[in-house]
Amino acid sequence: MSKTLNRFQKDAEAKVFDEKHRRTIRFNMGKYEQAVQKGLQQYKDHELARSRAAYIKQEAIAQLDKLLLQFEENISKRGARVLWADTARTALQYIAEIFERQQAKEVVKSKSMATEEIGLNEFLEARQVQVYETDLGEFIVQLAGQKPYHIVTPAMHMSKEDISRLFSEKLHIEPTDDAQKLTHVARRLLREKYVSADVGITGANFIIADIGAIAITENEGNARLSLTFPKVHIAIVGLEKVLPRLEDLSLFLPLLATSGTGQHLTVYNSVITGPRQSKESDGPEEMYVILLDNGRTELLADPAKRQALHCIRCGACLNACPVYKNIGGHTYGSTYSGPIGSVISPYLMGMKEYKHLSYASSLCGACSSVCPVKIEIHDLLLLNRKTAVEKKLVPFTERLAFKLWKKAMLNRRLIDMWGANIKNTILRKAFKDSWGRYHSPIRVAPRSFKQLWQERIANAKKTKV
Repeated sequence: MSKTLNRFQKDAEAKVFDEKHRRTIRFNMGKYEQAVQKGLQQYKDHELARSRAAYIKQEAIAQLDKLLLQFEENISKRGARVLWADTARTALQYIAEIFERQQAKEVVKSKSMATEEIGLNEFLEARQVQVYETDLGEFIVQLAGQKPYHIVTPAMHMSKEDISRLFSEKLHIEPTDDAQKLTHVARRLLREKYVSADVGITGANFIIADIGAIAITENEGNARLSLTFPKVHIAIVGLEKVLPRLEDLSLFLPLLATSGTGQHLTVYNSVITGPRQSKESDGPEEMYVILLDNGRTELLADPAKRQALHCIRCGACLNACPVYKNIGGHTYGSTYSGPIGSVISPYLMGMKEYKHLSYASSLCGACSSVCPVKIEIHDLLLLNRKTAVEKKLVPFTERLAFKLWKKAMLNRRLIDMWGANIKNTILRKAFKDSWGRYHSPIRVAPRSFKQLWQERIANAKKTKV
């Protein structure tokens, strides 16, 4: 058993039996579900919107190479520089070079899963750079020394009381259960950092090819401040985030907001086409866009799984998933948790170590039913399992067990050789440390279907006689 799988199983078991954790998540998820149901009322035909979004993403991914080059050409005309990073290490090297040229020692950063993916905070802190997360949820988990729990709401696992205790311990304030006061504490601390920071780092929700721009949607305005005040703006974005046209945002921004938080539209929506121009009063002097591959082109090369790149990171599949609701986001041990994370993480972080995530699913299809771009997530999870088997990444004992099972199922005489007691003993021992730990033993029927059928025929003959 790999260390990653072993840690996953231990963490999952701990979270499933953590009543406080389940109570907090149930409460927060309940609020989300109510908000989404209310938000969906803005759509006359939500299914039509989903179908159109799915078509546009399919169009974009099908011509990804052309659209990315179009984006680079257009945004470069306005002074931005596009850097292509095939791996996380390459992206970090680019960032190190920028920081060395600027002699930067302080950075403000808005919420970005791509930066989490490459381990940016740890990289910069190791180089004595002070990193300030400016999104409230990210600020909270950074203060707690944790990773984001959820794609959209990083501190979903923490209650108001948890945050009050954290702020009291780390920021030395009086404990309070007033959420507004807690927000003001973080705001006061971060305001001065926007002005003093040397570099601002953001992600991007979308890349707009036809005008050469990145689009950022948020609720707090912190991303806009992070890219406006510092002299240098670095945007780190997965290359799959591309949209062909600016007008596509009119469909995707409301879909993302409704699926993510239940809003009709998020509060701040920015379209950035480059650094500050000669006649503009604010904005960075330099802008860099790092297009991150890091395993995405491997997914692109597989036609059966390519649709995973359609994901717009709304988090809807996490909120619908019964497994996620029980084991939580940190258990997955990867940047992207939940159903979509289980699909893409083996490609971003290695199939050998993260193949088990594709088995952490009930395959109920709830994730696929809520996806705003209609990704068939449950099918992709099955395909990942198939890939793991084809690459012989599953344990030898598992492969042997299924080989014997197949042989037995194809040979009726072999199955009937053993009685029910022998079969039950084998099943009990085989599943002792997995299913058997928390479930009643698996038992086969005393008589097989063949035996029951033969008895029925025999009794029918006796009746006729």
